[in-house]
Amino acid sequence: MTLKFGFLPREGFEHWKPEDICRQLAEIGYQGVEWSRHHFRPREMSHAELKSLVTVPADFGMRVSEIFVALDYVVRDEVVRRDHIELTRECIAAAAEIGVHVVNVSPGPQRWVPDHVRIPEEMSEGTAWDMVFDAFDQILPVAEANQVYLAVEGVWGMVAHDYYTTLPLFLKYDSEYLAINMDPSHGSLCRNDVPWVIQQWGDRIKHAHLKDSVGLPGHDGQTFIFPLIGEGQVDWTSFFAAMQGIDYAGFFTVEFESFFYYDRVLKGDMLAAAQISWDNIQALISK
Repeated sequence: MTLKFGFLPREGFEHWKPEDICRQLAEIGYQGVEWSRHHFRPREMSHAELKSLVTVPADFGMRVSEIFVALDYVVRDEVVRRDHIELTRECIAAAAEIGVHVVNVSPGPQRWVPDHVRIPEEMSEGTAWDMVFDAFDQILPVAEANQVYLAVEGVWGMVAHDYYTTLPLFLKYDSEYLAINMDPSHGSLCRNDVPWVIQQWGDRIKHAHLKDSVGLPGHDGQTFIFPLIGEGQVDWTSFFAAMQGIDYAGFFTVEFESFFYYDRVLKGDMLAAAQISWDNIQALISK
């Protein structure tokens, strides 16, 4: 298996031009970039501007691994919830127009947002799932029509946060375009057997994030953190072996969220974070 590595430029890169981001990431060695809504903004950008998010990486020998949308579908304000659904639909269609066919989505609630919905204190889990299903009822047909894979990522604190809690989506919807973004950090927090999970998802996995974790489920910075890749509890040797075992041919994209280290040591330098992550990955795969 030829390993292809990408980087997700969010915090610290918000105001960078795409060409500057790609130039620097390519110099480090990355072959892919995963654009988030910091740079992929279909409501504000022309088709030509959106298309440049594909052509600019190509100029540096890179590809777009996926579009990171990740809007919350479990929110109290119905106007906001409907807008999140509509914006997701717009992002899917815009991604297809520029030739990107993997879009990252997660159900919610996003517990790092100050006014997030608290389950079960403020909303039952069943009501939250009804909101998620309502959202997927509307976004999945757009993905199917545009042949875009919805790469679902189970995320800490959400109704879908590991293998077992993500299954309800796949039990409800029988669609080849409902897929998985494999991020071992979240399943590891819940003590999932990550290599086994990879085997279960198989070719449903259309994208992968590289992020480590240490601790127990609860809240980021209190019961767990996402440390530098290689110093957490993810068994990276087994992870890469399992991905090879399913013949995964997509990108492994760094999602850097070691925020204590980023603030205290790197002083907000996300390019340095990209370099450190690259160095750690190369050390891990060279064993």
